[in-house]
Amino acid sequence: MATEPVNVSEFQELAKQALPKMFYDFYSGGAEDQYTLRENIEAFSRIMFQPRVLVDVSCINLSTTILGYKISSPIMVAPTGMHKLAHPEGEVATARAAAACKTIMVLSFSSTCTVEEVASSCNAIRFFQVYVHRRRDISAVLVQRAERCGYKAIVLTADTPRLGRREADIKNKMISPQLKNFEGLLSTEVVSEKGSKLAAFANGALDPSLSWKDIAWLKSITNLPILIKGVLTAEDAVKAVEVGVAGIIVSNHGGRQLDYVPATISVLEEVVQAVGGRIPVLFDGGIRRGTDVFKALALGAQAVLIGRPVIFGLAAKGEYGVRRVIEMLRDELELTMTLCGCRSVKEITRSYVQTERDSLRSLL
Repeated sequence: MATEPVNVSEFQELAKQALPKMFYDFYSGGAEDQYTLRENIEAFSRIMFQPRVLVDVSCINLSTTILGYKISSPIMVAPTGMHKLAHPEGEVATARAAAACKTIMVLSFSSTCTVEEVASSCNAIRFFQVYVHRRRDISAVLVQRAERCGYKAIVLTADTPRLGRREADIKNKMISPQLKNFEGLLSTEVVSEKGSKLAAFANGALDPSLSWKDIAWLKSITNLPILIKGVLTAEDAVKAVEVGVAGIIVSNHGGRQLDYVPATISVLEEVVQAVGGRIPVLFDGGIRRGTDVFKALALGAQAVLIGRPVIFGLAAKGEYGVRRVIEMLRDELELTMTLCGCRSVKEITRSYVQTERDSLRSLL
């Protein structure tokens, strides 16, 4: 691409050119037929705006607060693994970009930089994402290291008792890189002659017995607030409130786990209504435009998390690329708010969007 990208999606093509096929396929791919992967993005196109006119929009305020921490816009960095496969500086570059944009980064359990390296790279609010390992002591050690390093919340990914079937990784025999966070705890080296070595490692490490009762165990090893990532139903949203978590992230793991689950934007409102304002609901999955951010906020999310676009920005242009991705989405959100007649994030309400269900109801 001869010119500077003008939107987030153009970073994906640059990343494809920059990365080895194995790594690009790992970041970009989804589970099985990749229906949910595609639907996460396409479902946004079926939501229409209902803008207001003749509103004084000379001053737009994008700032918001998550768990008491103020951020410059409702756009956060989702937990994504192994950033050094995309760029030599890895998660440190991503953390610096997020800090420059005055937003929250959720560091992945599968980070290729250590919890400590990221914490010391810049001054910012950060959360730490955790998978629960079969050896609970390993997860406990990492959670406690994150707490000592000043991370402000724990994000429990709950939709991965086993890794989803990612066929590109199987064909490419995706490697399982050494993860520095696990040094002295366990080896991530896997001997496997066929298929994805990463999947072989993950399925040997992830604890399939993890259940709602284990939230009490997680609370017992940390004083940090806990958010659950991977909620897609009203029933699970109610359970999350009942076990006392601090927040929910509506997510289908970017279409990388169970294929043919709904796009996250299509179930967001159901989860928000079930929660009833008792805890914050965040959103993850398919964000590629500032218009997407607005739609998620209108349907009840307090903020969105972006995953693949961050990776593509990192692969294409390092720290600068990540910063530009966040800035592009923020600038597009500001324009969308202006043209819809919303002067602050708090003014973005359900009345500004029309979903497919609304259209069907109007025909009855």
